[in-house]
Amino acid sequence: MRVLDRIDHEIVRLLRNNARLSNKALANAVGLAPSTCLVRTRMLQQSGVLTGFKAEVNPSALGVGLQAMISVRLKRHFKPDVEAFRRHALALPEVVRLYHVAGPIDFLAHVWTKDSEHLRDLAMTAFTSRTEVTHIETELIFEHVSCNELPEFIGPS
Repeated sequence: MRVLDRIDHEIVRLLRNNARLSNKALANAVGLAPSTCLVRTRMLQQSGVLTGFKAEVNPSALGVGLQAMISVRLKRHFKPDVEAFRRHALALPEVVRLYHVAGPIDFLAHVWTKDSEHLRDLAMTAFTSRTEVTHIETELIFEHVSCNELPEFIGPS
């Protein structure tokens, strides 16, 4: 991966805050000609720095009444079991994010459900019924916000 300079970092920061920013506005903000800015943005995409652009969605507008984090501990941290659970969890429509983590648990699954009954059924049928799963814990999410700013320690070397 190529080393990013100050302008690359600024392009990433601006697009992280607003992925719909036009190339003209982006170029103006970083002090480049639009053609040069477009080349840089494409290079950031091709090199894997920018991995995609997305739309934020209001979960309640889609009928989501409850969000939760489900902590999953596997019976053993054995590659075939890890991969089997990973594939299973990612195939569930309720799973919006899946984290494979270190520590006493193996996975954190961020799920969207209609209500508490839907959450209970999901936990019972999709998680505890799996042979590789030994334990789950469910934590309700009261609020979910994202920080679009890059951490201050991330910058050009």
